[in-house]
Amino acid sequence: MRPGGNRGWLLRLVIAFGFAQAAVSMARPAVSYRALALGADERAVGVIAGVYALLPLFAAVPLGRRTDHGRCAPLLPAGVVLVSGGCALSGAAGSLWAMALWSGVMGLGHLCFVIGAQSLVARQSAPHEQDRNFGHFTIGASLGQLVGPVAAGALIGGHDMAGSSALALLAAGAGAAVALTSLWRIEHRRTAPASPADRGGRVPVHRILRARGVPAGILISLSVLSATDILTAYLPVVGEHRGIAPSVIGVLLSLRAAATIACRLVLTPLLRLLGRTALLTVTCLLGALLCAGIALPVPVWGLGAMLAALGFCLGVGQPLSMTTVVQAAPDGARSTALALRLTGNRLGQVAAPAAAGLVAGAAGVAAPFVMLGALLLLSSGVTLRSPAKPAETAEAAEDGRAPSGDAAPPVR
Repeated sequence: MRPGGNRGWLLRLVIAFGFAQAAVSMARPAVSYRALALGADERAVGVIAGVYALLPLFAAVPLGRRTDHGRCAPLLPAGVVLVSGGCALSGAAGSLWAMALWSGVMGLGHLCFVIGAQSLVARQSAPHEQDRNFGHFTIGASLGQLVGPVAAGALIGGHDMAGSSALALLAAGAGAAVALTSLWRIEHRRTAPASPADRGGRVPVHRILRARGVPAGILISLSVLSATDILTAYLPVVGEHRGIAPSVIGVLLSLRAAATIACRLVLTPLLRLLGRTALLTVTCLLGALLCAGIALPVPVWGLGAMLAALGFCLGVGQPLSMTTVVQAAPDGARSTALALRLTGNRLGQVAAPAAAGLVAGAAGVAAPFVMLGALLLLSSGVTLRSPAKPAETAEAAEDGRAPSGDAAPPVR
């Protein structure tokens, strides 16, 4: 099948990703509330949130190598099973150490799913469709981030915080398992990787990291995901200190996710208007200011307005960083490049919550958001200094040819 010829697979992938991400987005605040109920302080919450990314930090590149040389689809159900099991076992855990362990299993499952799914989008999309298809793919994540916190907020509360948060985690595990129903025959046989003789030897990691656009794409993705992750993990802590109910925190987190969906629905016209470099620079800069603004003691309606604007800005970074990395990576190493991007994400998810815990313990629970603002400001500067190579997507869309230069070649 010609890449991009039938997008039914993309819709099913978005649905599966929506269920998997909803489970994770429901579980992450539930883990924080359960940890608080079991006696954790701000530092312990940061450590547990960081363990979620610890196993993926070491597994990403080997999984990317495997996907470059094989099929993408097997990683998807494996990831769903690990996410579902990690959620359910976190709910059954009775100690902070056990919660940290199962949180790590949940993170490993999410990594497996995302590497397989992103590689599938890159492999089954024509070059001029990659910005659009990655944007649509990440709508699944945003839908999950919209539904998950609301569901968690609806289940968590009352006098039995430990019991209600455990129930939310068990429900998240059941919801993740639904993603399996959309994964049947999702990978086209004719988009398998090239034979060993055609694809050449293994591309060294240092060569991938030196490719123009790859480091900037990794940093942007790390910054945006760290912002999303700390918002999910630490907004409940902010709510506890400011007297905001868990149900309201769930609505606020879902408002941020809804704005991200809105952004990705209009991503293509925004790209035509501003171009990739300007769009990434402006949204990272505005995101930095909005993150820092969350540290201010604003009323709930003001916090909601800032989170909606922040969600719109954060919606740009993930899909465009995927396309930037895929188009900049050497031939035969695109899954590995995406895995390196995810390694950067997980490094941020390990370091950022741990740093946030230390900062929160020393300077208050709102201080991590100032730290996030500084990270996004750095990303804005790096985007200006290392602009993505111009992709000929518009011309390719008009005349039907594959772009040259930085664009990916047709998949096999």
